[in-house]
Amino acid sequence: MEKRYCLECGEPLRGRADQKFCSDVCRTAYHNKLHAEKNSVIRHVNSILRKNRNILTKLNTEGKTKITKEKLTREGFNFSYITNIYTTKTGNIYYYCYDQGYMSLNDHMYILVRKQEWIDN
Repeated sequence: MEKRYCLECGEPLRGRADQKFCSDVCRTAYHNKLHAEKNSVIRHVNSILRKNRNILTKLNTEGKTKITKEKLTREGFNFSYITNIYTTKTGNIYYYCYDQGYMSLNDHMYILVRKQEWIDN
């Protein structure tokens, strides 16, 4: 019978013929390494989305606030990352980071809003 070794740590395996890892710790470590690059991209994007949401929440204490683009940019807001878009019947476009949204009023002013009931869950 051919000797088999753990794919993570290289320890000899004992037990089932289809066993690939010596323990749950090795199995988890192996799969974490295998998916690390994909997971780091997801973590990075989620970090930016959380930061955007936190900025909107901090600046929109009343539920509806007008603010300059300069203020959003100064706070570190990244306009490239959103979770969804809502277009009203009149054609206004709101961009959302989870429950916090914004709409451009002109080149330098934005209105900040909290999620309304008409947004899909």
